[in-house]
Amino acid sequence: MPFGQLTDRLSQVFRQLRGRGKLTERDVDEALRQVRLALLEADVNYRVVKEFIARVRDRAVGQEVLASVTPAQKVVKIVHDELTALMGPARARLTLSPRPPSVIMLVGLHGSGKTTTAAKLAYHLRGQGHHPLLVAADLRRPAAQAQLAALGRANGLDVWTGPERERVDPDSPEASRRTLAVISTGLEEARRTGRDVVVLDTGGRLHIDQELMQELKEARRVAAPSDVLLVVDAMTGQDAVNVADAFSREVGIDGVILTKLDGDTRGGAALSVKAVTGRPIKFVGTGEKIQDLEPFHPERMASRVLDMGDVVTFVEKAEAAMDAARARELERRLRRDEFTLEDFVEQIRQVRKMGSLQELLGLLPGAGRLRALKGLELDDRELVRVEAIVSSMTKEERRDPAIIDGSRRRRIAAGSGTSPADVNRVLRQFEETRRLMRKMAGAGRSGTPWKVFPRS
Repeated sequence: MPFGQLTDRLSQVFRQLRGRGKLTERDVDEALRQVRLALLEADVNYRVVKEFIARVRDRAVGQEVLASVTPAQKVVKIVHDELTALMGPARARLTLSPRPPSVIMLVGLHGSGKTTTAAKLAYHLRGQGHHPLLVAADLRRPAAQAQLAALGRANGLDVWTGPERERVDPDSPEASRRTLAVISTGLEEARRTGRDVVVLDTGGRLHIDQELMQELKEARRVAAPSDVLLVVDAMTGQDAVNVADAFSREVGIDGVILTKLDGDTRGGAALSVKAVTGRPIKFVGTGEKIQDLEPFHPERMASRVLDMGDVVTFVEKAEAAMDAARARELERRLRRDEFTLEDFVEQIRQVRKMGSLQELLGLLPGAGRLRALKGLELDDRELVRVEAIVSSMTKEERRDPAIIDGSRRRRIAAGSGTSPADVNRVLRQFEETRRLMRKMAGAGRSGTPWKVFPRS
């Protein structure tokens, strides 16, 4: 879970602070000492930590805070505000040209997830009503063009790879000339086919060198992008920040995309990159699926770091996953007490569309405390097992689970590759869910309105 270790440490610090009631300047200093250690352990840049703590202390030791009825809450709010300012302060949007096609040029080193991110970004733009063209101009990494083309085919995205030619040495001058030719012809193709956005995947290397930087400068000159976005791996911590700083100085970047944020439990890159480079984070990668690319909202991310949850993002995910007509039909069935195992598995599929269980848990307020207290680990494979068990039932069994006796349980278990005990557990979960739904339906009849999430 993103920021897991940092969130747990900060939550502990602020719980202790709240337990003191009235605060003294010494209490604040001790809490900020713990916050500083937590940030340094999270691999946040030392200079960034030093300046951050100084800003928080300047605001937190004033009379308005120390004399407050709830001083600890005010300190937490100050930390939240300063974290937001550190990463933002506001969402940084893509810069699109008034004269299409707008070119969004992705740069970065090998292993950062640049090619996959190019496909995710094009998919995201299409969902926003744009008509993107992917241009595969990474000739340095073997099969990079083929990888992007495969991602395009799998997700209905058009990819331009240039004319088919024999392979060349990626370190040769011919490779650089070929790269520029792919970019030029890709732009021509975008204009010819009426595309409004071009997502340009460029070449990288395992490390920064002058030859790579020169090639990217030439690519930038030919492409004339409206946005140059650096793709970096969040899990590399301060290395990601150092790479961002080098690309910002050498090539010039307009923003950053942090990949693999779902696997980064420390958060050093996310909290440092804006302060070090002066360039904002525009998107974050939160998983391996094509839809796992999110616009970066500093205020929401600060809330996640402090275990306040991110209900806005949770609702947005629900709105994107839920079909409005299906939601209304489900509401009707609930009101009539017609909720079946078919509806149950449909709800599981909707949840899976929203993301992993660990990711969804991270969006709920207090999730860090719940995880720390109970050692909670959520396994998405459990949802897959439930779906397999329900799918192994007959239509009659799904609509009337009361008919499932011992022999039927054994048959369902064999068909789903599980055990009769697993089948029993799913049936109990279904009954518990149905009881909850009945209560909710009763509340709805007594005046509590239903919330239907329409597809946005």
